[in-house]
Amino acid sequence: MEKNTAIKVTHVSKQFKLYYDKSNTLKEKILFFSKDNKKKDDILYVLKDINITIEKGESVALIGTNGSGKSTLLKLMNKIIYPNKGTISTNGKLTSLLELGAGFHDDFTGRENIYFNASIFGLTRKEIDDKLDEIIKFSELEDFIDNPVRTYSSGMYMRLAFSVAINVEADILLIDEILAVGDQHFQDKCFNKLIELKEAGKTIVIVTHSMEQVKKFCNRAIWLYKGEVRKDGKTADVLEEYLKVCG
Repeated sequence: MEKNTAIKVTHVSKQFKLYYDKSNTLKEKILFFSKDNKKKDDILYVLKDINITIEKGESVALIGTNGSGKSTLLKLMNKIIYPNKGTISTNGKLTSLLELGAGFHDDFTGRENIYFNASIFGLTRKEIDDKLDEIIKFSELEDFIDNPVRTYSSGMYMRLAFSVAINVEADILLIDEILAVGDQHFQDKCFNKLIELKEAGKTIVIVTHSMEQVKKFCNRAIWLYKGEVRKDGKTADVLEEYLKVCG
């Protein structure tokens, strides 16, 4: 992989086997025999031979309608799941915001979850100690930080998750729609922080349905359609074609 490349996706395909409720009684087995036999081999092809190279410092939006494979591709980049075919390589420290509060333990306090979550991202205890006040301050959860996170609203979850992720000081940041959660004030605060990270040369990949965010933030867009790359290029060019078809 070239030293200026942050993420390289090579001939990647991903499929899932679909599981259905099986017939339990003899009567059901007889009545639904043909359906059971037909369904057991159903395969959902989510991504088909994807080839993408993302250079260091790029801000890239993955766009497309629901079910086009955007979130699956992001999870593959993060190695939460793995491709059936092809390879994905990343160059640099990576952090992600793919699912709200992923990695949080409901019975732990916000403070305890900061230590738990940040350690998953590779920070040492001392590094977390040094960043703790900054994380709490950014989250604006000072009054709730020692309460169990099961008492948090979805917006508070997002605040804490985002605050941890952006303080890991990673080279690559992957984000999946999480900025759609929370009040406008904090959304603006998160967006401004992302601009700061972009200007610092970080690589950022966002899955979003917000065309305004794409226009303002991303210098490149990749349109996924039925598991394939329909168009990849400058944001304005990709959005123009995408909105003609899906707008």
